[in-house]
Amino acid sequence: MLEQERHKKILQLLEERPVIRLQELIENIGASESTIRRDLIELEHRKRLKRVHGGASRLQGKLAESSMAEKTSKNLQEKQSIGRLAASLVQPDDTIYLDAGSTVYEMIRHLPPAITVVTNGITHLDALLEAGCKTILTGGTAKPSTKALIGRGALSALARYRFDKCFLGVNALHPEYGLTTPDEEEAAVKEMALSLSRESYALADPSKFFEVSFARFAELDEVTVLSTHGSLETLQSFPESLKRMVTSP
Repeated sequence: MLEQERHKKILQLLEERPVIRLQELIENIGASESTIRRDLIELEHRKRLKRVHGGASRLQGKLAESSMAEKTSKNLQEKQSIGRLAASLVQPDDTIYLDAGSTVYEMIRHLPPAITVVTNGITHLDALLEAGCKTILTGGTAKPSTKALIGRGALSALARYRFDKCFLGVNALHPEYGLTTPDEEEAAVKEMALSLSRESYALADPSKFFEVSFARFAELDEVTVLSTHGSLETLQSFPESLKRMVTSP
């Protein structure tokens, strides 16, 4: 199969599903692994797709955002690892903020019970109560897709509190454009929580690196990024001053 035909086939497969594994491409196209990898590099360079660990994903617009159910199922093993790491940073008697991210959700089962948690994540509530944590919902307007509480009500509630630590999910992380998310109202909530916290952490699996979304809520040097060992190679091209990275064991 000629290169142009392979590229057309790869893009057709990505129209049928948002993510496709390298092995599936090899089987569908009948080319070697090295050839498919070169094709993916070329298509990514032309901004036709995004390479991810073990395959490729369809590009999304700056305002596009998956539902909470969709987010929860993606990169689950890495999110669980990052969640355990983040929870290990929480001490008994801490007061913390957890935002509505799916990776943040993976912290909850590992948290010590003797803490106070403020959250805008509706989906976090049952798990936090089962973990025995004192839990405060911010209030605000419920966003259907991500089950996040946003808007004036959420900001007004947050302004009453101060936190030892906050843990923020992130849709995109870039060395030049910082931390971004598709919804400007969610960005405002994240930005306020960060400003009210003594320590701030962003939880991001490696698929979020070098991505840019619509609304900025932090520069990289305002947070410590929690990710997995798989992100270290990706971060080699980040400026040295921005590599405030804690990695999971």
